[in-house]
Amino acid sequence: MEQTSEVTAETEGSTVVVSRTVKQPVKVVWDVLMTDDGAEALLGPGAKLGSKGHTWHSHNGREGVIRSFHPLEQIRFSYRSNAARTPSVVAVNLKPASDNATTIEIEHSNLSSDIDRGWALDRWSAALERIESDCL
Repeated sequence: MEQTSEVTAETEGSTVVVSRTVKQPVKVVWDVLMTDDGAEALLGPGAKLGSKGHTWHSHNGREGVIRSFHPLEQIRFSYRSNAARTPSVVAVNLKPASDNATTIEIEHSNLSSDIDRGWALDRWSAALERIESDCL
């Protein structure tokens, strides 16, 4: 199946938001997020999603804690690229766009001033692309 969606993105102050509507129902998208590939798309290589309070670590040095876990709706986690940096917060929201389509929105907030917003846009756009590809 060919991908036909586009990523929409915006930055404002310390927040970057990207979204994409995929031609799959929320349940299918959620199930993909719960796979190893889905977790790695969001958290990084080797990281695993867990329930609220779960601490995660990726092979590329990123780490955080799952702050909110609402099946079929939202995952929110802290995100730190190295131990010296103050963690930022990432929220992944799923919203039905129709019976057979889901809008996935990733909002990365509390970004420190030294984080390149272009990097964040590219990082989360690539995550959405990977998630959509896994949904097909």
